[in-house]
Amino acid sequence: MRALVAVIRIAMGLFVLIAVVATFIDTASRATINPFNFFGYFTLQTNIIAAVIFVIVGVLALIGREISYWLHVVRGMWVAYMALVGVIYNTLLVGTPGGGGVALEWANHVLHIVFPIYALLDWLLFADRPALKWKHLWLVIVDPVVWTGVVLIRGATDGWVPYPFLEPSNGYGTIALTVLGMTVTVLVLGALMWAISRLRIVKLTAAPAAPAAPAAT
Repeated sequence: MRALVAVIRIAMGLFVLIAVVATFIDTASRATINPFNFFGYFTLQTNIIAAVIFVIVGVLALIGREISYWLHVVRGMWVAYMALVGVIYNTLLVGTPGGGGVALEWANHVLHIVFPIYALLDWLLFADRPALKWKHLWLVIVDPVVWTGVVLIRGATDGWVPYPFLEPSNGYGTIALTVLGMTVTVLVLGALMWAISRLRIVKLTAAPAAPAAPAAT
């Protein structure tokens, strides 16, 4: 079971990276790409980093290496972000002009629906992670806060923002409330991941260590 889950994680991570590359190629075929804009979307950043994390965790499991506590923390953080991507896109952005989706339909579904659902189910079902310490929960807001700060600076300088709810024309009071709501949502989702880390639905045991060589006499 451990090896099967590891292979699925690697395959899913690679599939997501393929979707990102396909999106890049498709976009480049229709317009000149500004990489700062293309990779400025929270969805793309989150999917790329989460995919890499899943590949690393899968490879470490396959070769029988121990996964550090901090890698589990990072995976919990990015599962929370993937959940945020799924929630925001499918409730606030889908169907809206400039709503943050990608033109390549199959890739759009992978990045906004398939991978968020998979990441959450993987974290929920497979108990190969320790109970994450509550004192580390605050870490979940670091990446979204940094990303939001960069976006707001860009919106105030060169005018580019990735999502319509961050448009400076909305007024910074409205934007501040939106950012506060996003921060609270990230903390709630992070707390959910921290709580789920205490569940043991499907236990994945580590591969048995090789027996020690007998001592020379």
